Amino acid sequence: MPPVKIYTTPYCPYCHAAKGLLDEKGVSFTEIDVTGDHEERARLAQVTGQRTVPQIFIGEESIGGYDELSALERAGRLDPLLEG
Repeated sequence: MPPVKIYTTPYCPYCHAAKGLLDEKGVSFTEIDVTGDHEERARLAQVTGQRTVPQIFIGEESIGGYDELSALERAGRLDPLLEG
């Protein structure tokens, strides 16, 4: 299973929803809180083209935020990504 990283802030409802979905699936992930970390948020914006959280990576691939994560799950495409 490739590593899963999720960049979050504690007050973001979509971050909580994304973590909940991953927890329900039994997926372990590394959470990186970017609250007040302007350098890391700028780096994320450069890598993903997005300035919002959550930003979710499976392996080295940016899959986007909660909307994209849940769309992958609904389409049956999340498990294959998680399996590598």
